[in-house]
Amino acid sequence: MIAAEAWVDMTITDFTALDVETANADPASICSIGLAHFRSGAYYKSLTILVDPETHFDASNIAIHGIRPEDVAGKPTIANVLPVIGAALREAAVIHHSPFDRTATARAAARYKTDCLPCTWLDSVQVARRAWEHYQDNGGYGLKNLATAFGITFRHHDAAEDARAAGLIVLRAIADTKISLQDWLTKFGCKSAAVSYQPMHRAPSKSRTPFERYARDGNPGGHLFGETIVFTGSLSVPRSEAAQLAASAGCCVADSVTKKTTILVVGDQDLRLTNGQEKSTKHRKVEAMIASGAAIRILRESEFMSMVE
Repeated sequence: MIAAEAWVDMTITDFTALDVETANADPASICSIGLAHFRSGAYYKSLTILVDPETHFDASNIAIHGIRPEDVAGKPTIANVLPVIGAALREAAVIHHSPFDRTATARAAARYKTDCLPCTWLDSVQVARRAWEHYQDNGGYGLKNLATAFGITFRHHDAAEDARAAGLIVLRAIADTKISLQDWLTKFGCKSAAVSYQPMHRAPSKSRTPFERYARDGNPGGHLFGETIVFTGSLSVPRSEAAQLAASAGCCVADSVTKKTTILVVGDQDLRLTNGQEKSTKHRKVEAMIASGAAIRILRESEFMSMVE
């Protein structure tokens, strides 16, 4: 969190919204960055940057955003792109929808040994949960559901369009709650930080029996409150420990995938082995739901740990 005094006597009306698309389940595999600029509390213009992720594309990701390897061939890599964006966004307020985009940029920066974006991030999901509590049981806080509710037209999974929608949602929250962007940043803003978690080198946890259940409610004060998370595959920590970490961070932990699921966490090793091989039932179900428009993120265990620790 940002100390309140950091924003004293500051009136913030300009900000940028950011969204990324990835080539595969690894958040570092950014293939597109969308930036939407807002001036004086209104939308100004957007920019899409195609990025060569220098890695493979999964068919499920292509089905979501439509970007193919040939579309990014010859495009700059994150090593070239992040420093340029960082120079433009230094000390800026950056809106993102869910923790994924901030985690992805940090992970990509770590991969290429370049600096994280020197900005202050504000998650529009966090803003929406506190501005409109009734959406918890009325379609959730996915970008598509909120945009539909507020009459925001956009092309979902186009990075620049998603960024613009996230920015407009924050403007709507400011108007409805009379809470300024400055105050939202004071309460929920955070600085970029490198993602450094590495899975522990120990034997994967034993498979649970059909009778074991790990479902639990999330901590309302957690920074991921409102997310519904499901685990699949072998993790480097006991499933009960992972569930407790998720709940402490605010996630509602579920044992099965439903329409309320927003995050599926797959064991790192399982995720590496799934390319061209059998995937878990949960994994296949989520991919089918994503292809039908569901706002679900598939994360590695290491990415999940980076978000909750």
